[in-house]
Parts: sequence; structure tokens; C-alpha cells
Amino acid sequence: MDYDDFFAGELDRLRDEGNHRAFAELERRCGAFPAATCHNGPGEVTIWCSNDYLGMGQHPKVLAAMHDALDRSGAGAGGTRNISGTTHDHVLLEAELADLHGKEAALLFTSGYVSNWAALGTLAARIPGCVVLSDALNHASMIEGVRHSRAEKVIWKHNDMADLEAKLAALPANAPKLIAFESVYSMDGDIAPIAEICDLAERYGAMTYLDEVHAVGLYGPRGGGIAEREGLMDRITVIEGTLGKAFGVMGGYVAGSSTLCDFVRSFASGFIFTTALPPAVAAGAAASIRHLKDSQDERRAHRACVAEVRARLDAIGLPHLDNPSHIVPVIVGDPMKCKFISDRLMSEHRIYIQPINYPTVPKGTERLRITPSPVHSDAEVDRLVAALEDLWSQCQLARTAVAAQ
Repeated sequence: MDYDDFFAGELDRLRDEGNHRAFAELERRCGAFPAATCHNGPGEVTIWCSNDYLGMGQHPKVLAAMHDALDRSGAGAGGTRNISGTTHDHVLLEAELADLHGKEAALLFTSGYVSNWAALGTLAARIPGCVVLSDALNHASMIEGVRHSRAEKVIWKHNDMADLEAKLAALPANAPKLIAFESVYSMDGDIAPIAEICDLAERYGAMTYLDEVHAVGLYGPRGGGIAEREGLMDRITVIEGTLGKAFGVMGGYVAGSSTLCDFVRSFASGFIFTTALPPAVAAGAAASIRHLKDSQDERRAHRACVAEVRARLDAIGLPHLDNPSHIVPVIVGDPMKCKFISDRLMSEHRIYIQPINYPTVPKGTERLRITPSPVHSDAEVDRLVAALEDLWSQCQLARTAVAAQ
């Protein structure tokens, strides 16, 4: 077999479908986010699709904490947490995370993907006879964790409580059960009915595993996520989150009882056999969490910018999914046109929004996933809306009824 020929053929197929991904080589400008330099493109650009939702990756408190830790401890952690890599900064960060979610303990991982894969995989594999009930739109990391566990998996219709209850009722009453779901779903921006899921979990004797990666830092009086905002954290068995989105740094974690966290720590290969995060990263994340526990300014400005972008898109009739979250998915519905708009936004308007095509979203729902932030200016909103209106017309795409009024 000619392996390279096979690889080239598969890549050509992706290109023909409009689904091949090209990376913009970006250099974020410290202190000037969302400005960045695109080294393989037009130069200075404005980023409109970052998951650094609040711009905390540039916050002075975060940078100062990282500089301090780097000067104190050097670059690396020195190894895995089990051998030589548990540092004081890791322990302090886990304490901040446990406090954030009102839990006894937290356990730090190298990324949100790893925390889902390791924690779900370990819990489902090692609880005898465990059945995982997984929302149909769960993230790939959750799906991989359940697959890795080899536990029985039951998929329930997205956010459908009747279907979840039917699936629970069909299982043996004494079977261990784990309901896995997200709070904010990152592609459509909809939010799970957490209270209703907890009601069913309690009725049928199931544990709950909530992925809050797109909500931590953004929702709740201290940034604890949707479960904090709705007063439900105490009803969730495991809360999983990330440090790489609204907190602006890197890493993932789970929070729960001290026994559960110790159990995962003791048995999860994704924790045991991987090098720990650098202390400077842990220190920066802890500083970000501490700041957002106290400050409402970033969240308030964030909500205002999201509302402004939505209103401006409505005014020109560009279709975007109506959802209660901060994610603004502008639906193009065609992979080639989606890529065309993304390319022209970059080359002609110096606006960076990566196209979201299959397999991240189903075919026919291709979109531009816009993430307004508190550091986007009114002038940048004006430029974004004008550019989208121009390119929408060039592609002869449909508009909503608002534009005709």
C-alpha cells in the first residue's frame, strides 16, 4: 500500500467537500486582545472566535502570577504528579476549584479533554455494572471516556427529559447509573435543564456528571457555572471544567467529594501517567479564578457585548441560533460558502472567524461560531457586522424576516 497516496486522497476528498481545515498562524498581542498578528495572512487581525471568552489570558493579575511562579519555581513541574510533579501551586489551585464549586475536593488534569476522558473512563469502568446515560450531543472527550471504559452506554435525545426518563426506567432498578451531560453546548449554545436532570437522577438512583467547560467563569455570582447560577451545585456528583476558556490559561479538572476525587486520582491512567502542568500555569489559573470569584465587571461587559452583536445581526437579517448563552452561531448551511466567508473575512476585512464544518457539526448546519467578549470595542462590532452583511450578499444567502421589515 502506498500510504502517502492514501493520505493525500483522503485530504483531497476533504478539500472537495469544503471540510479541509487550514490554520491561521496567529500571534496574540499581549495587552491588546482581541488583536493578533496573522503570520500567514494579512498581518494584524481581530479575533472573533476565541474561547478565551473574557480575555483573562491577557489579564495583568494572571500574567503577574505566572511571572512570579516562573521566577520562584522554574519552567516545568518535574514529572507526573505521582512521582515528582505535585507542586504547591497545584495544591493551591485544586483548593480554589473545590471552593468555586462548593465541593470537598478537586483534581487537576492537563486539559479539559483529558479530564473528561480520564474521569468518565475511570468511573464507568471501575464501578461494577455501571451504565452511562449520555446526552446525544456530548463532547467528543466525554464520548471517548465512555468508550474507553467499555461500560454499557445508553444515548438519550439531546436535552429530552421524557427520553431520559424512559431510558432510566428501562434499566434494572439496582444497576449503578451515571448521567453524563453538559451545561452549555458549545456549537448550538443551548443549555441543559440541570434541575430536571437532577430530579430524575435522584428518582432513579443515578450519579450526575456535568461538563461545565463553556460555563465556568461566565455564569453564577462567582463564576461557578450554570449549576452555581441555578443553585444546583450540591445536587451534582461530579462537576468537570476547564481552565483554558473563560479562565484564559490551560488545564482541566473535576470537582466532587474527597473520596471520589481520590478514587479517580488513584485509578485514572490519564492522571497517573502524564506530566503535570507547569507551576506557572497553575498559578495563573488560580489567579484568574480568584479574580472572577470577586469581580462582576468582566461578566457584565461580556453579556452586553453578546446582546449587542445579536441585536445587530437581527437588524440585518443574518440567521443565528437563538439561545440563552454567550455563543452566537451564524448558520451558513453550506461548507463551501462557509469557508468562502471565513476566508474573505480574513483576507479583505482582517477578521478571524474559523468556519465550523462537518464533522464538528452535522452537514447542512455549517456555521460561523462568533464569541463576543468584553474586550471587543463598538468599532470592532461595526466592522464585523458590515463585513458579514457584504459577504452574505455576495453568497446570495437567505436572510431572516427581520431584514424585510
